[in-house]
Amino acid sequence: MQNYPPKFPSATCALCWAEFWDYETPKVVVVKNRNLGIIYRIIQVLIIIYFVVYVFLFQKAYQETENAPESYVMTKMKGISFSNTSFEKRIWDVVEFVNPPEGRDIFSITLQTVTTPFQTLRTCAEDIEVPEANCTTDSDCVAGEMEMLGNGVKTGKCVTYKDSTKTCEIYAWCPVEKEPDERCLKCFLVSAQNFTILIKNTIYFPKFRFTKGNLQENVAPDYLRNCTFSEETNLYCPIFPLNFIIEKAGETFDDLVRKGGVLAVVISWNCDLDKSASECNPKYSFRRLDFVSRHNNVSSGYNFRHAKYYIMNNTEYRTLIKVYGIRIDIIIHGQVKLLC
Repeated sequence: MQNYPPKFPSATCALCWAEFWDYETPKVVVVKNRNLGIIYRIIQVLIIIYFVVYVFLFQKAYQETENAPESYVMTKMKGISFSNTSFEKRIWDVVEFVNPPEGRDIFSITLQTVTTPFQTLRTCAEDIEVPEANCTTDSDCVAGEMEMLGNGVKTGKCVTYKDSTKTCEIYAWCPVEKEPDERCLKCFLVSAQNFTILIKNTIYFPKFRFTKGNLQENVAPDYLRNCTFSEETNLYCPIFPLNFIIEKAGETFDDLVRKGGVLAVVISWNCDLDKSASECNPKYSFRRLDFVSRHNNVSSGYNFRHAKYYIMNNTEYRTLIKVYGIRIDIIIHGQVKLLC
């Protein structure tokens, strides 16, 4: 077997030095075929159209974006209503039908209340609607046991609820709350649909140091007293009648007044900062949140409870109030774009 002499570094360097001065050029082949040429040019045109129309004009990929604005929301309601029930005649103003009163981005409007007055801590029969409340003898009621959907702790006695119906006796705030079969139609705050809501919103994009609000600038002090929102004529008067919000969400006041509901007011700021700031305008949309779809409204509606406590003849009492109403959620979205 013949042995070749090893290559030395000096020979390798000399070869690399010689190849460094070589010149290469690609070989161009011209295909004389009209059909292939047409397909080739069509593909080129499609690629150009994609970048020019979609990437640059539609997506504006040459712009830098920011989609996480800092947002401030303040709300204020105006209105007054009157209710006339067998329990009392009552004037409702904003102090009573708006909760919480601070003007947050989430608040509720009272439409109807179910009141259980003069409750005290004592023993009474459990409500018949509570699971496991029915009984026939004392042995059916375990002393100290509590039902999670009940109103108090069982005493171990089976007592008369109504006529021949018996339920377990409980220690609780008595009498317990009873939901009426049909709530009084006159008890609804019908005039609530005419209440007005001021929604003040300011956004700030820290990346571009851009800020803007949804209130008209440089107007007379009484401007907000005499205007209501209109997308065409009063875009920067963010005062919305409640019924306007309900209708835009695709609902009716009569449907919401019975069980309540949750509505969203969505304010979107999608702006191109390469244009004038006057072209950066809010866009409002409205929808209902408390059920999945028109065909699936299980557990829809909105209600909550609160109580008022007082002492009379050295005994503590409370008035339990179950409120049915409309909750309003203010949701802010935003995105701005600027040429890099």
